[in-house]
This record gives sequence, C-alpha cells and structure tokens, in this order.
Amino acid sequence: MSRPQMHDPEEKQAMLARLARTEGQVRAVRRMVEADADCEAIAQQLAAARKALDRAFFEMVACMIKAGGAERRLARQASATHVAEMLARYA
Repeated sequence: MSRPQMHDPEEKQAMLARLARTEGQVRAVRRMVEADADCEAIAQQLAAARKALDRAFFEMVACMIKAGGAERRLARQASATHVAEMLARYA
C-alpha cells in the first residue's frame, strides 16, 4: 500500500498557507508573553493556534482517506485502522 501524499497543487498551497498563518499566530503568542500581556489574552491566542493546527491535522487525515478510496477492500480496511490509530494517538 502506497503512502498518501498531497498531489493536488491547490490543496498543497492551501495547507502551506494554513501552516504559515499558524506559525504567525505562535510567533504572536511569543511576543505577547515577552511583553507580559494579559494571561487571558494569551490563552485566547493559544486556543486559536491550537484550533488552526487541529484543522490542518484533519485536512491531512482527509487526504489519507481520499487517497485510500481507490484501493482494494483489505487495503482500505488497513488504511481505516491506521487513520483510527492516528486519531486516537494525536487528536
């Protein structure tokens, strides 16, 4: 079974843009901590960054599921098991 990859250029660009925005959010949080910003404001920004990373993670899981659609039944079952294990481990 081959490993799924993002071959669609538009999906790949969207993912890279999402990750760049998330990276910017994390940098902003660091600046807030350095500037002794209000803890609640920092927590709010951390939650936003975490949610952005969660969305990126679920896009990757969707990529895995879409790529598995053309495989045989047994291979799809193995892929579904792998996705379930990933969700249990990282979500």
